[in-house]
Amino acid sequence: MKTLNFVVSLVSRDNDYQRAQAEAAKNAAARAGATLDVTFCGGDSIVQSQQLLDIVQSRLRSPQVNGIVVQPAGTGLQQVARAAAAAGMGWVLLHKRVDYMAEIRMKNSVPAFMLSSDHEEEGRIQARQVAALLPADNAVLCIIGPSTDSIAQMRLEGFKSELPPELQVLSIRGKWTDQSGYDAISSWLRLPTSRQQQIGIVACQNDAMAIGARRAVADLSDHTFRDKLLGLPFLGCDGLVDSGQAWVRKGLLRATVVIPVLAGLGVEMLARAIQTGEKPSEHTVVAPVSFPPIDQIKR
Repeated sequence: MKTLNFVVSLVSRDNDYQRAQAEAAKNAAARAGATLDVTFCGGDSIVQSQQLLDIVQSRLRSPQVNGIVVQPAGTGLQQVARAAAAAGMGWVLLHKRVDYMAEIRMKNSVPAFMLSSDHEEEGRIQARQVAALLPADNAVLCIIGPSTDSIAQMRLEGFKSELPPELQVLSIRGKWTDQSGYDAISSWLRLPTSRQQQIGIVACQNDAMAIGARRAVADLSDHTFRDKLLGLPFLGCDGLVDSGQAWVRKGLLRATVVIPVLAGLGVEMLARAIQTGEKPSEHTVVAPVSFPPIDQIKR
């Protein structure tokens, strides 16, 4: 049996979940006896598209690529997907649902499928964590991901759908990184209204932004205001064992949402599909869970 060669395209080295994706993909490739190249695009969807087009269009590349596993930084990469499939490369899309996948599967013999966590459920789980922790008549300060990222939008929709409509939710944007969480909270703290708002909890769409937000609060020179904010529950999402879950155990976060690390599973499913000729389902969804469980979260 010939050695399979895969490329995994991820968003940013600055995000611990993305680094975990890379490690899981490498381990899965090793188990499958495949070679693997991992690329990052620095969160830039244009850079990612060009990186992948260069791979697809390279006729001199050795070894030739049998399949691409990608977590998009922005759009669903429809044109790249069509080019990859036409060139005989499998196509696996992580954490994004697109309409074009059915067409790719119908017109090409290569494996093509989507693999994702339930992002709206991630938001609903975090909302249940908020409900377990938030004092009455307090507002929620949220750090959400980029406006161009569908994951951020789906998590926010799930989050708001589970909260009482009268609850005040204040949202500021981050970019999935520790530094962006730090910058987002720092900007909010500079607003004159920040000291007037009765914030009861800080809910962030990933653990890195939550830790960055907490670090920004810890740097406040006003110790009274600093200690008040540091006493609030900080919530995250991603829930990796060595970061999010570890931060919960240390008391830096009160809770997180554990998101399955899917790049390894994507590599495994792609390798199996190529080797056996059996096509996976068009879309496989893996469920997230609360850490700790909701019934163990108390004020």
